[in-house]
Order: sequence, then C-alpha cells, then structure tokens
Amino acid sequence: MKPLERRLNAFRPDLADERLRGKVDAERFIAGKPMRVSAPVLDMLSAPRPDGGLDTQLLMGDAVTLFDEHERFAWVQATRDGYVGYVSMEGLGVPEPGPTHVVTAPRTFVYREPDMKKRMTAALSLGDQVIVSGAATTRGTDYAMLASGEAMIAAHLRPLGHAVDDFVAVAELLEHTPYLWGGASAFGIDCSGLVQLSMRMAGRQVLRDTDLQEQSVGDRIDVGLDLAGLRRGDLVFWRGHVAVMTDADTIIHANGHAMAVSRETLREAVERIAYLYGEPTSFRRP
Repeated sequence: MKPLERRLNAFRPDLADERLRGKVDAERFIAGKPMRVSAPVLDMLSAPRPDGGLDTQLLMGDAVTLFDEHERFAWVQATRDGYVGYVSMEGLGVPEPGPTHVVTAPRTFVYREPDMKKRMTAALSLGDQVIVSGAATTRGTDYAMLASGEAMIAAHLRPLGHAVDDFVAVAELLEHTPYLWGGASAFGIDCSGLVQLSMRMAGRQVLRDTDLQEQSVGDRIDVGLDLAGLRRGDLVFWRGHVAVMTDADTIIHANGHAMAVSRETLREAVERIAYLYGEPTSFRRP
C-alpha cells in the first residue's frame, strides 16, 4: 500500500487524526478542534519552534483543525488544501462567526476608523478574509466597517463567493511581489504559492506544492520541442518549479532568479533554468 502523504495527513507516532484510524499507527487518535486564522498571514512551519522551516502560509479567515498545542505552537491541518504543520497559537481564533468578504487588492490597510488619514492598525494581503458588519462614507470614500469596529476601503473587498474569471489576471496583479520560499501571500510568495493564490481568487482550490500541483491540476498536454500550442493559463512545470503562461510565448512566475514575480519568454526561461533543474517535466492545462 502506498504510504500516506505526510504533508496532507495529520499523523505522528504519538497522535493522529481520528479519520486516519486503521490507516496509520499512533498512540492516540483525536477528532481535532475547528479554529480560524486571525493573523493577516500565518507561517506554517515544519517544526514547533521559531527556527522551524517555512513550509507555507495561511491567510486570515482560513479554517483549520487543531490537533495539538505545545509551548505556544499548534499542530494543525488547513481545511482549504489539507496542508499539515505547526503555527503560532497567537495567530488562531474561534471559528465562528465566519468571514463575509475577501481582500481583492494586492495589499490593503485596516484603519482605526473610517478615515484614510487616521492611523492604520494592520496590513492585509490579497486573499485575506474579514467580517464586514456595516458601511460608512468619509469625504466621498466608501468604507467597509468590520466587526471589530475598524474600517477598510470598501473597493478593496468583495463578498465571498464572487470569484474572478481569469486566474492569470490575478497572477499579473502580483507582478513584482517579492519572492519568498514558502510564501503564499502578496507580501511574499513562491512559484506554487502564486498558482495556488491566483486560482483560489478564481474560485478553484488546488494543492500547495509544485509536485502536488503537477500531479493534480488540469490535464497534461503534449508540447513539442518548438514549445508550440500553449495558451494563456497553461502551466509549465520543472523539477521543483512552476510557471503560468500569460500568452503563447510568455510566462509569469515567482522565481529566485529575479527574487520577485516576473515575466519572461518561455524560451528564455527554459534555457536559463536548464542547467540547474533540467528541461520542463510537463505542461498542464487547468
């Protein structure tokens, strides 16, 4: 039997998800407790300590299941993509009530009151979710009032469930965002994080890491040595890397070469990447 993917299943020798009973060995099985991310961006680490490696990030409003708490760290599984890891307990809150709106601007601010001239209290990323409880207008600018009594620019939000049509347009919105290994927000993002966040804003949930995306997103397409036949929205995979086609010739990707989300021609990228990671391993059409 193929072993369970540890990134997507909560099990350790001492503790495991109740749903995995009979599939893994563990001293205890528990159902876990529902929680929500309350921080704008919450790092998910590979180990329950400050120097644990950054595996991914969760965004405000994301639902998680909490299985264990130890020394200010929580062992959780994200509901959205199933990813398992350790997060700071300070970044979690109660699950209800759930969020009502999602941030659609790359980055935006929360203000103490509905006035952009007042001091801001937090910076939020594209994809963060908030609870809107009212509205206000100051000097012609419309604000969304949050349940906390704070305010946000109304034009930077939309109700949950209203997805964009073109996920590539979201990726293009994030051009010049700094590259961050494990990053999954508009403050810093990696290649598979860019694909995941862009598709999420288009209403499609995909897995987190490049290898998991290559196995599960869309259908494999055949592309010859001339790299012909590609179109906007196709994905190009290398060993450990993924890029999005913006048209038949150009890609956008978060990459360590530019240390940012940037565009270049596919041919240029193939030639540049080949000496480190080889040729593309597959092309897929979502």
